[in-house]
Amino acid sequence: MTDIIDKTMVMKCVAYQKGVSIGDVTIEDISEVLKLEHTFVWLGLREASRELMAKIQEEFGLHDLAIEDALAAHQRPKVEEYGDSLFMVLHTAHLEGDCLAFGETHFFMGERFLVTIRHGDSRDHSKVRSRCEAMPHELSKGPGFALYSIMDFIVDNYVPVIDGLQERFDVLESAIFEYKPSRQTIEGLYELKRELLLLDGIINPVIDICNELMRFHNSIVPKEVRVYFRDVADHSKRIQQVIQGMREMLVAAMQVHLTFETVRQNEVVKRLAGWGAILAIPTMVFSWYGMNFRHMPELEWEYSYPLVVGGVSLASLVLFLRLKKVGWL
Repeated sequence: MTDIIDKTMVMKCVAYQKGVSIGDVTIEDISEVLKLEHTFVWLGLREASRELMAKIQEEFGLHDLAIEDALAAHQRPKVEEYGDSLFMVLHTAHLEGDCLAFGETHFFMGERFLVTIRHGDSRDHSKVRSRCEAMPHELSKGPGFALYSIMDFIVDNYVPVIDGLQERFDVLESAIFEYKPSRQTIEGLYELKRELLLLDGIINPVIDICNELMRFHNSIVPKEVRVYFRDVADHSKRIQQVIQGMREMLVAAMQVHLTFETVRQNEVVKRLAGWGAILAIPTMVFSWYGMNFRHMPELEWEYSYPLVVGGVSLASLVLFLRLKKVGWL
């Protein structure tokens, strides 16, 4: 049993009676504690092994399919009902420097218990538990309030991510309007667009999950806690609106970047065309004198050379000034 219950996997297991902690509970004693009236168990796990999950299944009476999903990360956000318990998956996100890190939190919830299993880069829930324990009246409503608290914590952690991505967008936007289009800028915009798409994909299902918890599963989600999930849904909708706005601005920024790049290329082409026109004058004259005609009267004239050089220089200067005035050079 010692090998099964690894301390690094079990974060916290506490029993609450009428919203007040009555102490830590060992995995083996969970089924006995659940027999007490007005009591529920809140168990937090991290990267639980198959052996530990088998013991958890035995203590809480969980469904085999839900256990299989909980063992495998990379689940889509969802809520599923298995008899007298719910299985839920939410994705977490936070910034590590400039990199976006994702994780998953899986939930098992019944009338008398809440089990959370964190996978990947998911934040610790100790602050959430402490905040709930400071509100015994709300916690007395059962595991539904604890579930709301963790969901609200996960959604709130999306906000710093959005703020960080907004700062990156502002830097890229400034680079664009400073007329400095570059490969690095367009790559940064594309990467930001990809990350916003991923965030949108993990936030959208939260709204659907909250709506389902508010409308269905009456025997598991008490009526008095459903209003809390409406609050989580509202937060998610606001974040979703910000993401959609950023995505629209991002598309516009990419179009502006490409437009500026096209303008810059046109400027280069104009300059090349202008110099080509200037060089065409001496090229034409020198080609003319390079045709080796036998009778060219000006070849014997004393001032032929300086006159030709001066005429070519003057014509080239006049054309240069003209092109400079219209902005081609």
